[in-house]
Amino acid sequence: MKKFSDHVLAWYDKHGRKNLPWQKVAHPYNIWVSEIMLQQTRVDAVIPYYEKFIQRFPTFEALAKANVDEVLHHWTGLGYYARARNLHKSARIIFEQHNASFPQNIDEVIALPGIGRSTAAAILSLSFNQPHAILDGNVKRVLARVFAIEGWSGNKEIEQKLWQHAEALLPKKNYAAYTQAMMDLGATLCTRSQPDCQKCPVQKHCMAYAQKRQAELPTPKPSKKLPQREIVLAIVQSETDQSIWLEKRPPTGIWGGLYSFPEFKDEAQLARWSKRHFKCTSACQSLSSVQHTFSHFHLTLHPRLMRIDKKPNGVMEDAHGVWYKKADQKIGLEKKKKKVLAQVMQQQKENTH
Repeated sequence: MKKFSDHVLAWYDKHGRKNLPWQKVAHPYNIWVSEIMLQQTRVDAVIPYYEKFIQRFPTFEALAKANVDEVLHHWTGLGYYARARNLHKSARIIFEQHNASFPQNIDEVIALPGIGRSTAAAILSLSFNQPHAILDGNVKRVLARVFAIEGWSGNKEIEQKLWQHAEALLPKKNYAAYTQAMMDLGATLCTRSQPDCQKCPVQKHCMAYAQKRQAELPTPKPSKKLPQREIVLAIVQSETDQSIWLEKRPPTGIWGGLYSFPEFKDEAQLARWSKRHFKCTSACQSLSSVQHTFSHFHLTLHPRLMRIDKKPNGVMEDAHGVWYKKADQKIGLEKKKKKVLAQVMQQQKENTH
């Protein structure tokens, strides 16, 4: 295994990705933003969001001074919104406590919101060529196959084995190139299904290849039946200007800090709420249900459209919300809720023709 890193670096020199948007600048800020976006998201999905995000928030200062609603707006559709909230919090810490310069001590980086050991190592390695091993999903897959490690990587004992191998394989120099090379190797050759072993630079080191076990390694996460949850959404639309009432969610949770339609556990709870706030007793119009699957449950959204003649005074004084007009407001709105909005807009067009 002494030549492992040499083979990986030689392969990267010829075949690695070197023209990704954040590589063209190679500034710690750009690399940091990209690494947060790349957590649990593919490169091709990240690129358009990254480019728009950097155009609007080009520096630590710009991001630190931005309103979190606008940050979430630019993240809308990318998912895992805690990443955006933590990115904004970290930008403020870096701007206020580190003089707008990304910290170069790994413990200080890990202390930032939303950054774990592997992400911190990747940022410092790619930005400052520091000798840190990484262990993202791609690298876990490569190492699990190379060393034929059985067991789900989410298990602490298995993860520790992978960390030991990752650190032992570090080269004596060219840390930034090696870090990118390992990520590229997993993303382009040592893929989850149908790995291209014939082109792999470390094929002769790979125990899974020798044992013909590429398809079974790494060991997948144990499957379990996900529970089903259902939510009724209130789509309250003003007939006066066609705006729609949205409420800001609490800052924590899956969609924390985003705006959403009011949510209810059932139709009866929605009816009581609409009667209290809008003196509305008529039935709501049912729109098409929307389904979403999270890592730990399935969710079905049941939108109910309720049109009102005018906005009441002091509307929903117990909630922080806005009357939303799609054209002129930059707020964070989850992708599935945007799908519901599109239904309402489409129906509105059909009603006017």
